[in-house]
Amino acid sequence: MTWTLPPGCGFQEAYELRLDRDAGTVLRTGRVQGPDHVLVAWPGEPLISRERVTVRVRVWSAGAEEPSAWSEPSVVEAGLLEPAHWQAVPVGADWDEDPQAERRPARVRKDFRLDRPVAHARLYVSAHGLYEVEINGRRVGDEALAPGWTVYPHRLRYRTHDVTGHLAQGANTIGAWLGDGWYRGVYGFDGGTRNIYGTDQSLIAQLEVVYDDGTTLVLATDGTWTAGPGPILTSGLYAGETYDARLHDPDWSTPSHADSADWTPVRTHTRDPATLVAPSGPPVRCTEEVPPATVTRLDDGRHLLDFGQNLVGRLRLTVDGPEGAKITIRHAEVLQGGELATRPLREASATDTLILSGQGPLTWEPRFTLHGFRYAEITGWPGKMTPDSVTARVYHTDMRRTGWFECSNPLINRLHENVVWSMRGNFVDIPTDCPQRDERLGWTGDLQVFAPTASYLYDCVGMLDSWLTDVALEQLPDGTIPWYVPVIPGEPMWTPIQPGAAWGDVATLTPWTLYQRFGDPGLLRRHYPMAKAWVDLVERLAGPSRLWDTGFQLGDWLDPAAPPDDPAAGRTDRYLVATAYFAHSAHHLALTAAELGEARDAEHYRVLAQETADAFRRRYVTASGHMTSDSPTAYALALAFGLLTQQQRQAAGDRLAQLVLDDDARIATGFVGTPLICDALTESGHLDVAYRLLTQTECPSWLYPVTMGATTIWERWDSMRPDGTLNPGGMTSFNHYALGAVADWLHRVVGGITATAPGYREVALRPRPGGGITWARTRHDTPYGTVSLAWETTDSGLTVHAEVPEGCRATAELPGCPPVLLGPGHHVLDSTELAARAA
Repeated sequence: MTWTLPPGCGFQEAYELRLDRDAGTVLRTGRVQGPDHVLVAWPGEPLISRERVTVRVRVWSAGAEEPSAWSEPSVVEAGLLEPAHWQAVPVGADWDEDPQAERRPARVRKDFRLDRPVAHARLYVSAHGLYEVEINGRRVGDEALAPGWTVYPHRLRYRTHDVTGHLAQGANTIGAWLGDGWYRGVYGFDGGTRNIYGTDQSLIAQLEVVYDDGTTLVLATDGTWTAGPGPILTSGLYAGETYDARLHDPDWSTPSHADSADWTPVRTHTRDPATLVAPSGPPVRCTEEVPPATVTRLDDGRHLLDFGQNLVGRLRLTVDGPEGAKITIRHAEVLQGGELATRPLREASATDTLILSGQGPLTWEPRFTLHGFRYAEITGWPGKMTPDSVTARVYHTDMRRTGWFECSNPLINRLHENVVWSMRGNFVDIPTDCPQRDERLGWTGDLQVFAPTASYLYDCVGMLDSWLTDVALEQLPDGTIPWYVPVIPGEPMWTPIQPGAAWGDVATLTPWTLYQRFGDPGLLRRHYPMAKAWVDLVERLAGPSRLWDTGFQLGDWLDPAAPPDDPAAGRTDRYLVATAYFAHSAHHLALTAAELGEARDAEHYRVLAQETADAFRRRYVTASGHMTSDSPTAYALALAFGLLTQQQRQAAGDRLAQLVLDDDARIATGFVGTPLICDALTESGHLDVAYRLLTQTECPSWLYPVTMGATTIWERWDSMRPDGTLNPGGMTSFNHYALGAVADWLHRVVGGITATAPGYREVALRPRPGGGITWARTRHDTPYGTVSLAWETTDSGLTVHAEVPEGCRATAELPGCPPVLLGPGHHVLDSTELAARAA
């Protein structure tokens, strides 16, 4: 548990924590243990389930004679901390179903009475499948696709809601909509697999009411609940949802509901309460509404809607029409010949259907599905469609935005916005590869390369910490990290699960990235066993040679030179990639071990990293300093991972720059090389070439999709070809964040902000202008506060405005100037003045 400090508290300041418990006030003193928080070590007995305590804090600033005043009190309340405190069991429909067929979702409900006034009430809720809860006809919470996707046999999240205001003295009703979701819905490759985790669709809910006299009532899901079919006829994350408004009773979750033969006793199921866990990050929510940019009525009566932005969500309709009228909505990311291009969706039909009741205007959106789309086709709309008839609602994990960037080049600004939108569309409870087709999986390699960008743009640490916990749960006993997590049935190339470089290295590199960005050593400690098991596995696979040169590898996946039907057949030796990542992971594991005080491990992995780097040079670097794979990715890996001698670095950097220029600064890297190439060029003295690469607009390049109207990052550099046709490959997504990892370079090199100590406690402010860009600004909300940098070129140099948060220090390094140390506050620097002062 953490306690947030009052503004202005420095990292080294002392604090005094006051806990007001039923047993009396307890004081604890010490020092701040994190960038802006105290890790609470409760004195005496630990918190117990449902306990509520009041917390206050005051601090001593360095040199102060008196502490600050006590902060405003905050109430800390524990959830259900022990499995024994759960009384709820999963409950769902009792009718027979064909587990291999489409099944109509159920609703469940329970009537109950409260015979005296309520002081407060909490609802703890989860499900096998998806749920939305109502009490007395009013929605509880605003999350979507709850409880999200985890490795269900080991971890099923529950959420806690304050439902005091939902209850009334006397008669009450609680009810829940249910959906298949990831639990038993169709999911995966080649049309998907049903019932991955089970065949039941069940609610797990525990309502705990405290009356004003202190007595309690616990109402948990059990055999006394009832179930009935709802108006949702079919629902699937890929397929979409069909809803028949004629079958909806608006009073179904109120005491006024009409009993009918459709409502029968529930069937109970089993769930080990020890697997129920509280969430560590925010849920999926609607975060924005986007009206259609254009609505075109086609000759046959269909309406084609363009929302001007490729997004992830669903449509909300407001419509009136005759009973039985059917409205069908199809979705796609792009058009082909003026029609929806649905081939890239593969087996995901992405179709929603609304059947009207004829009872007047209806506002409706699907509940248990999401689509990736910019365009929607609506068939069967009765009457005239007005501008407010249809709205696109954007859904993703409701992370707090923390990073921004813009510059004088509008194409680069659009590129950065595309990165942001692709992250939003794919951070849907887990970090997925794409949001539209029959896949949407938590690919480990995609996240590994994108984590530095993601952790700048959004506070995603809670979400990714949870997902990394699942990565560890899915790790095989020998240390193998699956290609995607959670693991589901896959294509033959992914089964059986095999270790793969860059993808498996998420175990070592991503916890380190999150530690550097958020400063939480506890996260590093939690995932340390997983990281060790991974590197130990690769050490065994490489053997004494330290070369990982056997087994299946994806290499530099989606190198633009690879054929559409074989994305792994790139220009770079896949075992060069594997050995480079082996050295890189061993190095970072040594850093992690040292940070955690594991001195023996730190030395072992330091030596291992050095031995592997030596082996890499012997095998893959020629006497002239060139790579045996004379490809940009090979040089980028060797340079960015520090695998070369100083003399070799110069030769490799020069050769990399020459390769880029020989290809007219077009991209020649895939998933592995793309996040590294600009840094490799920059640090080897070829910043100008890195900017040439960034600002190229011909295909393949980062800006080519922007010139083609892209509003998200594409999976392939040429997902859409210059003539407007689609890439014929089976993997042609228009919303794939991995190649957007270049935004991290934009933040650090163009914008100029780099964390040099965990949590941005120390920062380097080092803008590197180029590429014709005349100004840039970026800011990031660190755990200490906002750090920002804005620069613009002048006739004689560079003017910089910088903001350093409290508790931090910065080193400003302007081109041609000596470093300047900066403390907290606002600073204005002029490179001409600094250079003159140094002279």
